[in-house]
Amino acid sequence: RDLGAVAAEIKQAIAEVQKDLQSTSKIFLRGQNEVMENSFRLLGFGLILAVILVYAVLVVLFQSWIDPFIIMMAIPGALVGIIWMLAVSGTTINVVSLMGAIMSIGIGVSNSILLVSFANDLRARDESLTPVRAVVEAGRTRLRPILMTALAMIIGMVPMALGLGEAGEQNAPLGRAVIGGLAIATFATLFLVPIFYALLRKKLPALHTLDQRFAAEAAGSSTGGPAHG
Repeated sequence: RDLGAVAAEIKQAIAEVQKDLQSTSKIFLRGQNEVMENSFRLLGFGLILAVILVYAVLVVLFQSWIDPFIIMMAIPGALVGIIWMLAVSGTTINVVSLMGAIMSIGIGVSNSILLVSFANDLRARDESLTPVRAVVEAGRTRLRPILMTALAMIIGMVPMALGLGEAGEQNAPLGRAVIGGLAIATFATLFLVPIFYALLRKKLPALHTLDQRFAAEAAGSSTGGPAHG
């Protein structure tokens, strides 16, 4: 049996015994369960911190608050896929599966960046292009690299997910989390992200607007300098 389920039953038994004890007496569960719970807390904090840092970096790179939010729409899909795969395979949420969750979220976000960035480039070249047409064209063009990236990772994780080899069951949760997370994250990248892009990205991309403004200012400064007599 897994450690978490056994520890939960022990805690329940402790709670029943605790009712009959004096208020000054406390019972604590120590040992491996304590180490496991501490690892869960640290990994959960690391996952949240990673999402915040990635969002901050994308804000700087895209010069926009909207584009990173659209890109992050792949994360809920990845989380749903991870939970679904772990539930179907009867795998518990543990340290190894959380590591797989971080990996699948990172790859899902990178695929969304490909899609949103290409759609922004298309609209920068043709300002008359609507957000719907731009994101559909971006999805059609970037479909192959997105699928190749996801499928390569999924196929590579199949032996690990099956628990093949000696002590393979220990690393199986990582492979299963990556497979489930990437499968649904890829679906979210190709369908959910374009929907949010069409709804939220009505104006032209801010990054390209700033580039044009800087280029115009640079051209004006180079031609409009003071004359020397």
